[in-house]
Amino acid sequence: MSTAAGRPVWSAEYPVAGAAETQALAKRIGAQLRAGDLLVLTGELGAGKTTFTQGLGEGLGVRPGIISPTFVLVREHPSLGQGPDLVHVDAYRLQSDAEIDDIDLENTLDSSVTVVEWGRGRVEHLADSWLDISLHRSTGTGPAADRSAADTGGGSTAVVLDFDEPDETEDRRISIAAYGPRWASHGPF
Repeated sequence: MSTAAGRPVWSAEYPVAGAAETQALAKRIGAQLRAGDLLVLTGELGAGKTTFTQGLGEGLGVRPGIISPTFVLVREHPSLGQGPDLVHVDAYRLQSDAEIDDIDLENTLDSSVTVVEWGRGRVEHLADSWLDISLHRSTGTGPAADRSAADTGGGSTAVVLDFDEPDETEDRRISIAAYGPRWASHGPF
């Protein structure tokens, strides 16, 4: 297994307008995934990580009903056909490598597609190849929101959390960096 990230074999950015386009892109990606694929999702709260995973699940043909694994850490979504299952992990509350090891991803990694939210820098060593996927919101917290507030006379910036009402039309940018031999001969989606 890989221990160093190195340089991506390719990278791409996809602008999406809302949840439906996020899911459509993820569905297209999901249809091209296979057992053993590892995806590492990064993005602020409310960026659309679970929405993206729902689209992946549709593309993979797993049982519908994907929700955030925040409180259970790991959810397994079985395939409805011949494809791989989807293992969906939320590593946000995991504090150490030992806690990552305790959820035993090695046990299902070869037979499933594994998606790890908040896993950057923590799970890449589990596979020789992976997709690093970042979801960026056009609004919310961070430097862009801070600049926007300053430009408008210091107005408040609302923090949008996963449990807030979703903005079905909010623009996002999805950045994908592909690492390892699995993706060397596979261009962007």
